[in-house]
Amino acid sequence: MTTSKTPREVVMHTVAVAALTLSAGGYAFTANAADVGTAKPRILVLATGGTIASTGDARSAIGYNAGGVTGEQLTASVPGLDKLASIKAEQISNIGSQDMNSKVWYQLAARIKQAFERNEADGVVITHGTDTMEETAFFLDNVLTTPQPVVLVGSMRPSTAVSADGPGNLYEAVEVAASPQSGHRGVLVVMNDTIHAPRWVTKTNTTSVQTFGNPNGGPLGYVDPASVRYLLPPAAARKAPLNVPNGGLPRVDIVYAHADMDAGQIDDAVRHNAKGIVLAGVGDGNASKAALDALEAAAKRGVVVVRASRVGSGFVNRNVEVSDDKTGFVVAYDLNPQKARVLTQLLIGNGVTTADKVQKAFDATY
Repeated sequence: MTTSKTPREVVMHTVAVAALTLSAGGYAFTANAADVGTAKPRILVLATGGTIASTGDARSAIGYNAGGVTGEQLTASVPGLDKLASIKAEQISNIGSQDMNSKVWYQLAARIKQAFERNEADGVVITHGTDTMEETAFFLDNVLTTPQPVVLVGSMRPSTAVSADGPGNLYEAVEVAASPQSGHRGVLVVMNDTIHAPRWVTKTNTTSVQTFGNPNGGPLGYVDPASVRYLLPPAAARKAPLNVPNGGLPRVDIVYAHADMDAGQIDDAVRHNAKGIVLAGVGDGNASKAALDALEAAAKRGVVVVRASRVGSGFVNRNVEVSDDKTGFVVAYDLNPQKARVLTQLLIGNGVTTADKVQKAFDATY
């Protein structure tokens, strides 16, 4: 007895076989847009605002106001997008990503799960501001397990700019989300012809279109209007997800280390009932004696203390200049302070609060 396949299933099977054949020879597989076949994948675009949905402002030559353009307007303005996929756009929020918050994260996670459970879409694209895109991507990557692609995209220039980068970025994000190669890879970030993983990607420049980089790793792949190229196959297994905590994420503060630092930031975080504190430390996650003493006192009171670094690249390792075993600190390894904060929030929200268990969870991010 034979079972008939839909046109998209036939295409995905053919592409998967081709990928295995080529990967056996040690080559990265390339899927051309012409190979996708006649059955267009269904892509749900969830718009949250950001520069990609912004309009110019006369206050300066490069001034703009984030948000203002809807998801439907944004997708309708990109030539050829409807040829890549069947597009449905929904507005989740319309804010600058400096105002991104856990409420929107919860809405995104819930809508994505719903869309895939109801078979409404073959992939999801999230339009987002670049300032906090890495945090949203990292949050979603830790709570979602769907094999379907989830792709975040943004822009560095407003939609009204002469050389706006948003339309090209959105086109390529949809192209990646529509590619059979993109399944089982977790959440992805697409910007400036490059595909990134949330675990590694970070914003590195205030205004350049080449802002997203991977200081301790490299990109997952590359995309152009004709092709999607991954450098490696999907991981054999993905880590178990963390539950989205009921009642919201707990308060976790980031304190920034600097010369002549006292205990003020730490004491203030404790007074405001922070359940966790992430140190954006100097060098390998270090701080002044006064700050470290205050952090140790906080850890003894049950506050989860995580040492990260303000440097931007490199690893924070245990028990180098600081006696983490003695103080009860956790180290973030190469997670930057903002991602270490997100993971700490999720862990505390899932009942993981002791230093040894939190550290094991940070270990498991690899």
